[in-house]
Amino acid sequence: MLNRVVLIGRLTKDPELRYTPTGVAVANFTLAIDRNYKNAQGERDTDFINCVVYRQLAELCANYLAKGKLAAVDGRIQVRSYTGQDGQKRWVTEVIAEDVRFLSPKDGGSTESKSSGGNSSFGHEVNLDDDIPF
Repeated sequence: MLNRVVLIGRLTKDPELRYTPTGVAVANFTLAIDRNYKNAQGERDTDFINCVVYRQLAELCANYLAKGKLAAVDGRIQVRSYTGQDGQKRWVTEVIAEDVRFLSPKDGGSTESKSSGGNSSFGHEVNLDDDIPF
């Protein structure tokens, strides 16, 4: 079985960071992703994909991502259900991000980028003028 998704899009608003009762960080954000084709009016339709990220990567996303920033997400699709306040069962489809890459340049317009790995690597700041490999 395979459940893998890779997305590149812009955040529709700043990530929302919260913590579970056991102290695990959870961040939610939505990526806006234009489709490759144009509709009958000659415009590109946009998909809005909800993403969830956990632990230290969630804190990094909350600190470094913001509305309008370009990001790449590598993860899996998850479908869950819950009962709303009106008693109706609701279904939610979202991407559980395991890796997030920050693709927008830092404020100030330099050619730096940040990336973060979901499991063992943390944010690396890369300046293209440096000769330091990581």
